[in-house]
Amino acid sequence: MRPTIDPHERPNSMTGAMIRMAGAGLTILLLLLGGLAAQEAATARPRETARPHDRAQSPADKARTSEKTEKTERPSEKPSEKDRDKDSTKAKERTTPAAEKEPVVTHHRVKIGESEIRYTATAGLMPILDAKGEPEARIFFMAYTRDDAGPSTSRPLLFSFNGGPGSSSVWLHMGALGPRRVAMPDGPTIPAPPYHLVDNDATWLDCCDLVFIDPVGTGYSRAAKPELNSKFHSLRGDIASVGEFIRMYLTRYDRWTSPLFVIGESYGTTRAAGLSGHLLDDGIALSGVILVSCALDYQGFITRPGNDLAFLNYLPSYAASAWYHKRLPDDLQRLELPALLKEVEAWVDREYTVILARGDRLTDNDRHAAAERLARYTGLKVDDIEDHELRIDSSFFRGRLLRSQHRSIGRYDARYRGIENRGPSADGVPGNDPSYDAVHAAYTTTFNHYVRDELGYKSDVTYNILGGGVGRWDYQTNMGYPATTSQLREALSQNPHMRVLIASGYFDLATPYRAVEHSVAGLGLDPSIRGNIAVEYFKAGHMMYLHGPSLKKLKHDGAALIERAITKK
Repeated sequence: MRPTIDPHERPNSMTGAMIRMAGAGLTILLLLLGGLAAQEAATARPRETARPHDRAQSPADKARTSEKTEKTERPSEKPSEKDRDKDSTKAKERTTPAAEKEPVVTHHRVKIGESEIRYTATAGLMPILDAKGEPEARIFFMAYTRDDAGPSTSRPLLFSFNGGPGSSSVWLHMGALGPRRVAMPDGPTIPAPPYHLVDNDATWLDCCDLVFIDPVGTGYSRAAKPELNSKFHSLRGDIASVGEFIRMYLTRYDRWTSPLFVIGESYGTTRAAGLSGHLLDDGIALSGVILVSCALDYQGFITRPGNDLAFLNYLPSYAASAWYHKRLPDDLQRLELPALLKEVEAWVDREYTVILARGDRLTDNDRHAAAERLARYTGLKVDDIEDHELRIDSSFFRGRLLRSQHRSIGRYDARYRGIENRGPSADGVPGNDPSYDAVHAAYTTTFNHYVRDELGYKSDVTYNILGGGVGRWDYQTNMGYPATTSQLREALSQNPHMRVLIASGYFDLATPYRAVEHSVAGLGLDPSIRGNIAVEYFKAGHMMYLHGPSLKKLKHDGAALIERAITKK
């Protein structure tokens, strides 16, 4: 029978000593067992690595060969034993927010022409800190650095983002710049599932390293608290947070002395132009800015009562679209597109501007004559144009041009045709945008596979491709229209070495090419720096890289700008 000890009874001295010895022995035994358990757990803990492909590799996949390895230390640009030791020391010295997850690093190769390029991909979250050092948001990024390009400190570095506002960086990433792109049909048609990726022989990785940024609310990027969204979802807040990301990236990856470039598409051009001034205020000078499908001044393309400028700017794009779909009179249809646009632009500048300015002072004869000229250039009916007071909205044009065929045309790219089911329609406005339908599912599917399977970044969080994570956006304009032309002008004046490339699609009915021409003409630049801006045109739409020849032309024009900027030619 086991003896019992009455807690109220005081033991004799020998009994107390025995109890104390037993207690001490038990404590030592527990400590030893705990240490052995911890050591065993540490030894048994598996090293995390990017999961290899589950599917069998095709010959093309084998040729591409992806060696996936996730680092547990902060990655250097060109990993070596010396660099890893250096980075490890820096990581200890740096104050890192709690629960910050290290980026995933993988190694790949891609073939460009006859050359094979080895590169390192880094995917992860960058914390955006407040004044107290606490994370206010985490911005997801994917970076590609060439392995054999020499010192990273002198290699050109390009930061890329798309627009929306509310769009992730997926479009430029997987459509134009990155080492892998979404396979799309040769013509302007909606692709059939299943979708797949191919090596991008027009990637920009051969001439610069690439960093794709998902602003807060897009992709995997999130504010730390829902109430902080409003801080980032505004014109100036967005520019500030992306600017802070760039500063953090330059610091963490030792790229402060690299020639720096930014590229933005759509609202991304609003951001890029604003960043050119914002970064310069922080002592970061850009070597170049690339603006794809510009939205520098919204007055140039927002069609609403009282803003005739947008209706003027849209007309040449309507003419290009009608020409593409063969809806113009024979004499105009026989013209090459540049010749047609030259005629239409001249009429806009000399006559259409005056006609709209006269408003109700127009006589009935003058109004009818103007409607006939507009019908000639757009392929629409005279009566419809007169009913709309000689001002043609883009949605109306898209729904009416091919109405007799029960088809609409795309907003992002007017070359695309959408099916309009046979039924009553109150306003004739297209139900969908076929040019967006062509890319939405294809890019969503392939990116979600790519980021997990090839980059090894796994998350259950929804990747917000476009919208979903961004609600109300504050453009921070009391009166008037959003614009960042003044920031671009000041940046060019203060940094006269900065180069600007503008890429515009003739068939873009979201941001018409004449709108950016008007914005650039109104910059008021000194003659000595006007030549810093180059404008290139493409026989495609908003995402001109969906058109094969335009994809290659965009790469050529971008590489030329980078070369001129770093050689000062």
